[in-house]
Amino acid sequence: MSGKKLKKKELGLGIRALLNNIDEETPQEEKKEVIRELSANVAMIPLDQIEVNPWQPRKEFDQEALMELSESIQVHGLIQPITLRRLSNSEYQLISGERRMRASKLAGLTEVPAYVRLANDQEMLEMALVENIQREDLNPMEIAFTYQRLIDECRLTHKDLGGRVGKQRSTVTNFLGLLKLPPQIQQALKDRNISMGHAKALRGVEDLGLMLVLYNEVKERGLSVRATEALVRKYNEPKEGSAGGIKKEGSHLPDDYQSVENKLRDQLGAKVQLKLKDKIKGKGQIVINFSSNDELNRLLDVIDSAESL
Repeated sequence: MSGKKLKKKELGLGIRALLNNIDEETPQEEKKEVIRELSANVAMIPLDQIEVNPWQPRKEFDQEALMELSESIQVHGLIQPITLRRLSNSEYQLISGERRMRASKLAGLTEVPAYVRLANDQEMLEMALVENIQREDLNPMEIAFTYQRLIDECRLTHKDLGGRVGKQRSTVTNFLGLLKLPPQIQQALKDRNISMGHAKALRGVEDLGLMLVLYNEVKERGLSVRATEALVRKYNEPKEGSAGGIKKEGSHLPDDYQSVENKLRDQLGAKVQLKLKDKIKGKGQIVINFSSNDELNRLLDVIDSAESL
């Protein structure tokens, strides 16, 4: 678009219009405005216009997990957009979200929601995303998506990200933990039907099926955050009749130890178990559960900073 300039009013024409009206010759200041607009909005991109990044290190995908995600997408749609790099008006290259893209194809979708990046906008993108995250009208999922984009696309650690957005590392980790919630609960957060506090309480339930049961109870009864926390504690307590019909002696933690366990779980974004051997002398173990190497690396990243403990 040699000699053609973007006008302010064109920023309201939609993402596809913006993408079609920008090229290498676009002045830097006008490109910054477009990048700011792209960073905060989602475009629907046809799947047949997207090519996989040839340098994507991940080659194998669990087919059963893909089918489960595909079935969820058929019901709820793709909640978390993928991220693409624009190559031309009708060509895009995948940056992140190959698993989501594959599952979307299995679900029969022809287009998917995507954040679109320009070819060489790394520094400006980071500034735009950090600027966007300071807005007061964002719902918790929008914040979580933006944090994940900064980590994936700008290669920031949790500690670096916390410094960029002026938040403690544990706060960043708590928001990122929302991305592991079932789609129904993520959508409820997007629609502001539940709060971040409700979501944090529900994350204390390991079984996803039970989590959804409790979420429905919270929704139907209009429970407060405190009531939700109490409900989760009730279901997490060992029941009479378990382990041979007898509740194990000492299986319920005293309130002060339970508070420590809850704090560790919230700050690490993982299931944490505090096991006491001797209540009087304070001897015991802290067990931190992880489900993959990526999860372990994330936990190590969190533990690396003393401020998160």
